[in-house]
Amino acid sequence: MQLGPSPTRRKPSLTPMIDVVFLLLVFFMLASRFGQDVEINLPLTAASDKPYTGPPRLIEVLPSAVKLNGVELAPDVLVAELGQMMLSHTDAIILRPREEAELQRIVEVMEALSKAGYETLVLVE
Repeated sequence: MQLGPSPTRRKPSLTPMIDVVFLLLVFFMLASRFGQDVEINLPLTAASDKPYTGPPRLIEVLPSAVKLNGVELAPDVLVAELGQMMLSHTDAIILRPREEAELQRIVEVMEALSKAGYETLVLVE
């Protein structure tokens, strides 16, 4: 025994899903513009006319220490030791964070070098 007409099945509307997809597409298109590459021209590259001939200046930043060319130094001695290797304040200094060094530690070393007047700091992995 049927009491009335059977209800017709409604198809789900795809409009809200399409709206969400377009909003995500616009978001990712706008967010990708913030990740632009920065070009760094250093005299250390092989494409340079004059190859680098000065002493190595590699500073490794560890969680509890700082090493200059593999020799562990106190942070206050680092600037003095580095000064003996520099020909000018524009010479490149390579910074390499190691063994889970915190970002704050790296920033502190960079600030100390910047306060000492060193202008070209290169951060590598």
